[in-house]
Amino acid sequence: MAKVRGAIVVDIEKCKGCGVCLGACPNQVINLAHEVNGKGYHYAYMEKPESCTGCTSCAIVCPDTVITVYRVKPRKKS
Repeated sequence: MAKVRGAIVVDIEKCKGCGVCLGACPNQVINLAHEVNGKGYHYAYMEKPESCTGCTSCAIVCPDTVITVYRVKPRKKS
């Protein structure tokens, strides 16, 4: 069975860098950026995109709902 791949998109300007998503991610995909957004917060980003399964744990726990999760099923080889 093929591994489901996922990806997250973080609304960088709305992220306040609380870090709740970091602990919720079972694969340690997310980290806080060294850069800051317009409000001066270190925002969340995908540090290890190849490890994301699209489980949605990060989006569920985000208090500001700034994370969108996508899932992609690999195509079958013909």
